[in-house]
Amino acid sequence: MTTDTTRGQSVGDRSEARGEGRAYIGSFTSAGGRGVIAAAVDTETGALTELGATDALADPSYLALAPDGTVLYAVSEAEEGAVAAFDVAPGDAAPRLIGGPVPVRGSGPTHLALTAGHLVTANYGSGSVTFLPLHADGTPGPAAGVLQHEGGGPDAERQEGPHAHQVVPDPGGRWLLAVDLGTDSVRISAVAPDSGALAPHSETALRPGSGPRHLVLHPAGTHAYVLNELDTTLTVCRWDTGKGRLEPVGEVPVLPEGVEVASYASEIVVSPDGRYLWAAMRGHDSIAVLALDDSREKPALVTTVDCGGRWPRDLTLDPAGRRLYVSNEHSGDVTWFDIDPATGIPSRAGAFEAPAASCVVFG
Repeated sequence: MTTDTTRGQSVGDRSEARGEGRAYIGSFTSAGGRGVIAAAVDTETGALTELGATDALADPSYLALAPDGTVLYAVSEAEEGAVAAFDVAPGDAAPRLIGGPVPVRGSGPTHLALTAGHLVTANYGSGSVTFLPLHADGTPGPAAGVLQHEGGGPDAERQEGPHAHQVVPDPGGRWLLAVDLGTDSVRISAVAPDSGALAPHSETALRPGSGPRHLVLHPAGTHAYVLNELDTTLTVCRWDTGKGRLEPVGEVPVLPEGVEVASYASEIVVSPDGRYLWAAMRGHDSIAVLALDDSREKPALVTTVDCGGRWPRDLTLDPAGRRLYVSNEHSGDVTWFDIDPATGIPSRAGAFEAPAASCVVFG
């Protein structure tokens, strides 16, 4: 078996990987990526071992796994956006396309999530949110509806119109939060429990020009943290799940003072115990570490660490919350970090070659 601790594990004696965890890596096929890669995860070291890959879907930039772990969903981030489903039942094999591509009736979908028996996509290019029902076998049906956003922002180049970037279901199942970079807002929709249909409920305005990209809900369910791409800041919000209301209460920088390189925030995650936030910075090519106090409303920038590559598009915690995986799009790798539980600071532990990597999800 061939192993390189700095570049992860290559395909070799897969018997050593059986029985361990699974990870799935999305990548841009238009930039040399291999599509969707399945990998075994060594839960002791964090190392990834490739099991197989498929390029059956163009530009599968974001992935989501069904609750039972047998079906993997992907967006096709193309002008004619689509979603597809892959069979990833346990076994050492490449994901197998079983449904789609199904058009989302929008362009450039960048994110998807599951809620109320539906897939929901955030369509960046068209500035819309689409919901699609799922058949009994887990494959997606034709789009059941599209919520079209309206508006823009002060950045003439990036905010000429709406750009929905992420969709986040509230754990209670009643609401869907859609982050719109183009309109500097988070839009909240009510989710019909039976039909899965979305109905606009409210819109929370953020600071003009901030360019919100992604948000994460605190494990306690009381707060949300919105990462702003255009000015690399973090907006702290109170979240009222009963009323479906998001209220901004503060804003903090996620880069140290004096940074001159142009940087664009991409992804944010929160620790399972709610003590730390990690945010990825493209350009600065770093991971910001922020500590949360008991109020959950005053994140403090602890430090930044090198992301281990170039242009970190996505961050993902492993299921145990002990390691952080970074999808470095331009350097073409997934780098993993061990997290110091006392400080929240990640330390680089290894990397896996994945050209044009865009995200990682765990099975």
